[in-house]
Amino acid sequence: MFMAIENILAQLDSEIARLKQARTLLATIGTAAAKAGRKAGKAAAKAKPRKKRVLSAEARKRIADAQRKRWAAVRAKAKPKA
Repeated sequence: MFMAIENILAQLDSEIARLKQARTLLATIGTAAAKAGRKAGKAAAKAKPRKKRVLSAEARKRIADAQRKRWAAVRAKAKPKA
């Protein structure tokens, strides 16, 4: 009986060691991924800036007119029909 308890304790110690190793590995991977993400963000920030998009006056007018039309439709639905 005493040998059985020692055997169980040895197995538990082995399992604990294995779990600690797995935890350490996962923690290392997590910090490496976080560092890589920060480096990628810095690299993107250092990349050459995008050119500012320029719309023609005609395009801006079409967009504004379309937005006014959408808002008019929303207001028409909201108006109580008496």
